[in-house]
Amino acid sequence: MPTSPPPTLRLRIDTDALAANWTALDRLSGTATAGAAVKANAYGLGVEHVVPVLREAGARHFFVAHWSEVEAVAAHVPASQIAVLHGIGNAAEAEYARAVGALPVINSVHQAAIWLDTGGGPCHLMVDTGINRLGIGPAEGGSEPIRGLEIDTLMSHLACADEDVAMNAQQLTAFESVARQVPHRLRSLANSAGIALGPAYHFDLSRPGLSLYGGIPRRELADAIAQVAFPQAAIIQRRRIAPGESVGYNATFVASQPMDIAVVSLGYADGFLRSWGGEGYLLHQGTEVPLLGRVSMDMVVVDLSNAPDLREGDWLDLPYHLPTAARLSGLSQYELLTTLGSRFGSA
Repeated sequence: MPTSPPPTLRLRIDTDALAANWTALDRLSGTATAGAAVKANAYGLGVEHVVPVLREAGARHFFVAHWSEVEAVAAHVPASQIAVLHGIGNAAEAEYARAVGALPVINSVHQAAIWLDTGGGPCHLMVDTGINRLGIGPAEGGSEPIRGLEIDTLMSHLACADEDVAMNAQQLTAFESVARQVPHRLRSLANSAGIALGPAYHFDLSRPGLSLYGGIPRRELADAIAQVAFPQAAIIQRRRIAPGESVGYNATFVASQPMDIAVVSLGYADGFLRSWGGEGYLLHQGTEVPLLGRVSMDMVVVDLSNAPDLREGDWLDLPYHLPTAARLSGLSQYELLTTLGSRFGSA
């Protein structure tokens, strides 16, 4: 097969910013060490791009969700440094864990029994302190299978760390209570937002995810966290429309005067969803280039009034400072990263 032409979408990952973000989060974790959540293909930015940078910055604890994610991460760090958050649902997963050397996060008495019945060994343990997702209940800490575990890290997950609510302190108290009853080597509670809640939440190991990649879930992190993802899309056609002509599906935009517009190679198949319409825009050298009409699967249309010299083949930036992008699109900062599609080439 001939080599395909260069893509009309590209993504630049600022690896210096990524490393600096981990260093900042490690510093803000105080006496705790910062790990790194690299699940969902490193929040959509690519394990192969992200994990080596975090490893060189100093990260030694990596968190994924699925066993299918282990192999890609283990290509860059020892498998013993990888924790699988969904734990083990059956004996086959337990045997796979031992074969590769990654550690399961045990999430129930049932999972604990499977782990022990298939040979036991080091593992982590998740305690549910109020989010009601995975994790043993606090009252289950004294059950026989839990007592039999060799627990490296005892962890829980904050439900509302991005808000100033009483639930944060309630979860902290519940976690501390379980930690006094269940033998373990390390304790871990704080995610990215939890790090900003202060030293009481840091314990031995923090688990930042979103903020590694430029997300700012709390204002206290704004000065410490830099943008990492810089997506761009190319103009594939320039055209002129007359007054009364419409743009896009359902003709939601109608020109009131002659307009120069451009069709851009970007759509919801690339994570740029229809919710970007309305206030949405792309950028050319910092100048806003407004969106016109609806985002479609592979294309958007922009108004060239603010950038009249743009032509086919020119590149536009997506406004991907994550808090700003979240406001413009109505998407969460997590969604903005993890929905980036597979058609982006490297910038």
